Amino acid sequence: MSLSSTARRTLCGAAALGSLALLSPALRAQAPAKADWPTQPVTLIMGFPAGSGIDVVGRAIQEPLAKLLGQPVVIDYKSGAAGNIASEYVARAKPDGYTLVFGTAATHGSNAALYKKLSFDVEADFVPVAPIIDVSNVLMVNPDVVPAKNIREFVDLVKANPGKYAFASTGHGAGTHMAFAEFNARTGLDMLHVPYKGGPEAITSVLRGETCCIMNQVQTALAHYKAGKVRLLGVTTAQRVPAVSEVPTIADSGVPGTKGFDSSIWFGVFAPKGTDARVVGRLNSALRTVLETPEVKARLESAGNAVRVESPEQFKATVHANRLKWAEVVKAANISIE
Repeated sequence: MSLSSTARRTLCGAAALGSLALLSPALRAQAPAKADWPTQPVTLIMGFPAGSGIDVVGRAIQEPLAKLLGQPVVIDYKSGAAGNIASEYVARAKPDGYTLVFGTAATHGSNAALYKKLSFDVEADFVPVAPIIDVSNVLMVNPDVVPAKNIREFVDLVKANPGKYAFASTGHGAGTHMAFAEFNARTGLDMLHVPYKGGPEAITSVLRGETCCIMNQVQTALAHYKAGKVRLLGVTTAQRVPAVSEVPTIADSGVPGTKGFDSSIWFGVFAPKGTDARVVGRLNSALRTVLETPEVKARLESAGNAVRVESPEQFKATVHANRLKWAEVVKAANISIE
């Protein structure tokens, strides 16, 4: 496997940091019978562009994970089709623990209901390794396009102008699309959906006024919000987000249809079906250790996320429940992608 591709980031010198010697006693005790694993770089396939919200999270855990495993961790970008290109690649990869995919509540949940011709099963063809974070989205608007100052004013304005306003997303079926689809279905809004190839392009469209708004991750909205370029109307989670504690939840807006609204999503790591359970356990333990590192946890949570720690079995149950939830949303919103 060549590490010279410009599409990849490698961690120079990580291999020299050692292998099991860098693990905690607990991790060493849980090491698989194949004590020589890993003996080569571990590749995390990223289904979204560099600079996107999930990529930022991937880069936050990349170096500490490499130190724990004693091998370089490579991020390889295969973006497109709302993460399906990356998912298909890993579903067909050798189940040896060296090729993993960053998944989301969309790629391993709603996509199963959205896409009628997927060449893989979002549950059966993968082994859930570990969740990373729960992601808080926020309704971000360009105040020059939408003068609304809260959720009620936003809903009233859009309802008074059916079909006039367009919202951006990071792609058909992406979490940013599904959050708005659920919101529109609940509130009866008629808006145009404009999908982009990733977060940077979608955010730029809002800043330029090409679209009016987006429900994107708090971490990607923070800089623009602090610079006064956008207005945040409501977070999609059940509780307020500490990073933007002044922004209320959509569920508390009092707008009909928004009670109980919770469209938060998660990011996690998956391996191909058939991956040795001991290798999965080793990866899960390493990721847990990384996420519990104060520096990593603070970095992720200061951006508006919540670290999520689960065993492979617990994460499997989370993935299944998530798939059922989004299937209902897709049906209610009458969305389908060929």
